[in-house]
Amino acid sequence: MSTIPLPAPQPSDHRQAAAGGQADRWTVQAVLDWTTGHLADNGSESPRLDAEILLAQARDCRRIELYTQFDQALTDQQRSVMRDLVKRRAAREPVAYLVGFREFFGIDFALTSDTLIPRPDTETLIVELLDLARQLTAPPAILDLGTGCGCIAITIATQLASAHVSAVDICPAALEVARSNAETHNVADRIAFSAGDLYGPIPPDRKFQFIASNPPYVTTAELDQLAPDIRDHEPRTALDGGADGLDVIRRLVAEAPGHLAPGGSLLCEISPEQADGVGRLVTEQPAFRTPRTVTDLSGQARVIVASID
Repeated sequence: MSTIPLPAPQPSDHRQAAAGGQADRWTVQAVLDWTTGHLADNGSESPRLDAEILLAQARDCRRIELYTQFDQALTDQQRSVMRDLVKRRAAREPVAYLVGFREFFGIDFALTSDTLIPRPDTETLIVELLDLARQLTAPPAILDLGTGCGCIAITIATQLASAHVSAVDICPAALEVARSNAETHNVADRIAFSAGDLYGPIPPDRKFQFIASNPPYVTTAELDQLAPDIRDHEPRTALDGGADGLDVIRRLVAEAPGHLAPGGSLLCEISPEQADGVGRLVTEQPAFRTPRTVTDLSGQARVIVASID
């Protein structure tokens, strides 16, 4: 395997291409195969998927279209773009940042390095919230704390046409991304975005049927042990939950009863190892009933649901 990603064309390449020479060998199939091996050698956990996503970006096509283009040669421009993408991915820059989006709950969300990359784990929270909200007879008011790219707030707004959604983030740059995503998905007029720290921007008398959050819950020690894709590229403030991973969750739980309507619920994403600890935080608050744990598709505790009477 070559050690130089997708070599730049030499002056004679175009003449050789006409005769089936050097340039022709960089077909879609060849580039996918080479890139898959190169990314695997550089630590990617999903090298073939990464290769397909990056090549689709370089060719400005859908990933599925690559399967009908295996014999097509890349243009010089496409090869140049692909070389840059592969170099950055081999340095462990996340694919979602390279292409500028990530799919979540069937929706594409634009991303920047100011926003955490949405993960399938958070879809567990969405499914549970939707199930609870659809049991209500009146349109629910829903608060998303730490909205990031807006994936929770926007997904809820697209799924519940009558919901009144508010979204808060401490990072103004992340809020701009969330607002842009809301406009893209035609729900900007139904989500109130605010900059601030957790409940800070919320008026004391404002009550919600649901408060949802995917807060920072990685311990500071664990953060330094994460894969470089995460540790070196995703926003640390969206990951670092302090010494025990519960710094932000403590505040979420303690202040939630003051912002929940009667019968309302806090839904908080957690690490499976934190289920007992977060459960204790909830039981320390007299306003909450006994908390309930929701498992993800792998059977691990992923969401704590804490409701008041």
